[in-house]
Amino acid sequence: MFDVGVIEEAGAAEVALAPIRARLLALLVEPCSATSLAAVLGLPRQKVNYHLKTLESHGLVELVEERRKGNVTERVLRATAASFVISPSALASVQPDPARSPDRLSARWLLAIAARLVREVGQLITGASRAGKPVATFALDGTVRFASAADRAAFVQELATEVTALVSRYHDENAPDGRDHRVIVAIHPSIKPQPDSGHEQTN
Repeated sequence: MFDVGVIEEAGAAEVALAPIRARLLALLVEPCSATSLAAVLGLPRQKVNYHLKTLESHGLVELVEERRKGNVTERVLRATAASFVISPSALASVQPDPARSPDRLSARWLLAIAARLVREVGQLITGASRAGKPVATFALDGTVRFASAADRAAFVQELATEVTALVSRYHDENAPDGRDHRVIVAIHPSIKPQPDSGHEQTN
């Protein structure tokens, strides 16, 4: 089981978003049979079996083992990932395009960049899984608290200058065996839950 699975097909996305099937995926983090799931959900086993077969046909659940109980063979299944993210490629005709309006200060452009990240890394994971190879990636995730908008602007300017210099130092346009890598640096207000209501607010 993978930590995160990427759903790239529209049909699989539609299947995963159905409430009952989404609940089944959550329960199938641990291997389980249709009989056990039916008892948890309070549904007929036949109905649960139908949804499980649909999920299995889209590669969202997989067979772990078959158990013989009398004249019945019980299939034990589990989700192929502990959690899932839907790639923008599942909505190919309306997926965001960062090249459409490259505005570094636009939150919507940042969202388009993030969508492209999910799409491309998802495709890399799929290809690497088929080839049995790892994907070379790196990410930083942290928090910085600015005392003022002026400090934030100064930080952004300095960060842009340093990253540009670093890229210029290592970028080799003429490397015959080189491979391009995307570099994405983003800053956005963090979100935290309100302690009394459970809702989220921006810092």
